[in-house]
Order: sequence, then structure tokens, then C-alpha cells
Amino acid sequence: MTLHTAIVAVSLAALSYPGAGQPAAPPQPPPVAEAAADYVIGAEDVLGVVFWREPDISGDVTVRPDGRITLPVIGEMQAAGLTPAKLQAQIVAAAGKYLTAPNVAVVVRTINSRRVFVTGRVLTPGSHALKGPLTVMQAIALAGGLTEFANAKGITVLRATADGNQRFKFNYKDVANGKNLEQNILLLPGDTVVVP
Repeated sequence: MTLHTAIVAVSLAALSYPGAGQPAAPPQPPPVAEAAADYVIGAEDVLGVVFWREPDISGDVTVRPDGRITLPVIGEMQAAGLTPAKLQAQIVAAAGKYLTAPNVAVVVRTINSRRVFVTGRVLTPGSHALKGPLTVMQAIALAGGLTEFANAKGITVLRATADGNQRFKFNYKDVANGKNLEQNILLLPGDTVVVP
């Protein structure tokens, strides 16, 4: 085998591997959380603010605990309590002082403000992001399930409302056996599942 033949053989072998000789895949855009059109932005949510043809002032921002965000050139703005569309309109109005016909998109990248809590005798107590419909049984599963000494029949869901605190009883054994399924309510942001 000549040197030329060996080089050609090695080159052909390299091209036969999947992906060999092909350009690298383009970078993927950051993920976007699936937020409903009426989603209300909250503290700790991550937002993507994109100005068309203005990459220097585009980027991701995290809503601070005080509900505000800081944008280049524009400065501070209230974000918590607004829908993405309302925040977008306010950014367009504020950017109009500095840009000609600003075109802005606001997307929710990560939902962190909507959380539920599972505490007590579960394997991993803590908070969980509420990114969609979540039942009591599903929240317990996210927390790793009940421990050996948990009182499966005496679980309580605590909910703070404008009218005061509400308590909902949950019997894990009944629901697991297909009984009294109405106990397996959908959780709301801020709900706490207490497993004694």
C-alpha cells in the first residue's frame, strides 16, 4: 500500500462516521416556558427581552424579588403582576424615547414564581415549580413519595386565600385505591402539602 492510498483510505473511513465532515449543528435558542397568554409574571421568573435588530440591548433578565427588571438604556421597569403582552407594550413605549419604531418581544424563559411546597414525612421535602396542572398525588410523587412512618390518611393541603386560610384533607390510601378521587385536587401557587 502506497502512502497516497493509505491517506485516501483513512480519509474515506473518517467520512463514513455519522456526522463526520459535516458542519457543527447551529446553537439552539434558549428554551421558552409554555406560559398561557394570560400568565402573570412573578418574582424570580426569567424573561427573554428581544429587540429586533438590537442585539446589544437584547437578552434574558430575572425578575427581582421587588418585581422589577433592569434593561439596558431603558433602566428599571415593573414586571411582576403583568402579562408578557402588557410588559412588552410598556417596554415599547419606554424604548420609543431612544429607538425609532422599536420592535420588542417578551417571552417567559423559565417559570420560577409559581411554586408549591411538600413538607413532612416525604423522601425529599421542598418546593416544586408549578409549570402546569399538578394534583396532590403528583406533588407527593415529585417529593419522592411517603416515608415508612408517614400518616397516609392524615395529609392536609394548606391554601392561603384573600378570605383566610383553607385546609383540604387528603387520604393517600383512598386515592391510591381509586376511592374518593375528589380529594386529589389541583394545587394552586403557594399551596403546601403537609404529610404528618
